[in-house]
Amino acid sequence: MFLMLSRCIAAACALVFVLGPTAVTAKGVETAGTAVAIAMPIVASGVAFGHDEDWTGIAQLSVDTVATVGTAYGLSHIVREPRPDLSDNHSFPSDTAALAFAPAAFLWDRYGWEWGVPAYAAAAFVGWSRVDANKHHWYDVLASAGIAWGYSEIFTTRYHRRGFSSNIYATPDGAFVHVSYNF
Repeated sequence: MFLMLSRCIAAACALVFVLGPTAVTAKGVETAGTAVAIAMPIVASGVAFGHDEDWTGIAQLSVDTVATVGTAYGLSHIVREPRPDLSDNHSFPSDTAALAFAPAAFLWDRYGWEWGVPAYAAAAFVGWSRVDANKHHWYDVLASAGIAWGYSEIFTTRYHRRGFSSNIYATPDGAFVHVSYNF
């Protein structure tokens, strides 16, 4: 797990290095937010693959992400909410934030807070970058996060390592042997 976390941190550092000096400008923050949103499903897939090649988790991540982004995209074309910069009427909800929050919700529900907290922090950055760039209102981002959370609650199950496990417990009167298999 430490190795996987260090790889994720290295990937994040590489992203910051690539973005470099442009991250200082407002356009750079927007670009960085979009890059993080695109990277989130990829990193979440890597985390799932790193958990004993968790193909079930990868499938659940795919369903969560497609459902979340699809719903956000569909709603943004049904609800005629103007963007803060008045560029069009597709502000509510944010499909970019949905792309970031779907993997964050998946990682929290599947692997726990250890993976969920950093993922939600990255997703919150994406949401902030969209609001800072005047592409969305704060409630557009909040709606995307809520949609992602809802789909993750429906489709994501908790990860359990597959295979045999055994334990031996010593007591003053003897010992107990526990053998189990998780499917």
